[in-house]
Amino acid sequence: MIKQICFGLILIGAGFTIGSCGNTPIATVSPSPTIPAIAQSTPAPVIASSADRKAAQTYRQSGLKLRQQGNYTEAIASFEKGAKLDPSNLSGRILWGWTLHLAEKETEATEVLQQVLAQDANNIPALNALGIVYLVSGNLNDAVKTHQQAVNLNPKNEIAHYNLALAYQRLKDYDSALIHAQQATQLEPNNPHTWVAIALVYWDKGDKSQAKAMYQRAINLDPRYRQSSFLSHLKLAGFSADQIQLMAEIQKYTLTLQ
Repeated sequence: MIKQICFGLILIGAGFTIGSCGNTPIATVSPSPTIPAIAQSTPAPVIASSADRKAAQTYRQSGLKLRQQGNYTEAIASFEKGAKLDPSNLSGRILWGWTLHLAEKETEATEVLQQVLAQDANNIPALNALGIVYLVSGNLNDAVKTHQQAVNLNPKNEIAHYNLALAYQRLKDYDSALIHAQQATQLEPNNPHTWVAIALVYWDKGDKSQAKAMYQRAINLDPRYRQSSFLSHLKLAGFSADQIQLMAEIQKYTLTLQ
């Protein structure tokens, strides 16, 4: 199951999940290029002392509490202090980068997450996080490359498949979008979010019947998808404004024909 913050975009923290279900056979996905090169190499981190590691852990715990309270400014400051005390702790840096993203500081988030990947190019949580930052920033090609690298490392990475479906739909590559939406729904059969995502792909592809069926599955899992006001939360799940508008059309079509 996808552990996530903000309706499910990443492995960090707790809260919601992204998922759906599908019974359609899933095609294989061909490899894509790795993430864009990082402009500057990052020096090897200094090994923290035992005291510094302990202090850094305290700052990370404080950052998590502050973030849960919605105090992103102080949470970011706390995570940054922890990262400076214990620079080799990559999970702490990912927490810092993700919180920058939640505060809509996408440029800073990108820089922090790229620094993590400079130390560990195969760090899947960092790839998931950076791919999401690219996605919501509209850097769709970078989002595809980054999430595809995460999928290449772990084909069962439901976060990456879900976000690839959203990215490819925006790029009008419906075949690729459908492949990844199906993968995500297979991996998360009990979560409405990828039912919504696959409904979006079918709708934009011109298959209204399938879009309706998929959206109905989302409603079955979460009746709030009957409410037009509920669709606004999809922004937190990586949907663009245009995608949310399409979801409103799908919702109206589905409910009208019931």
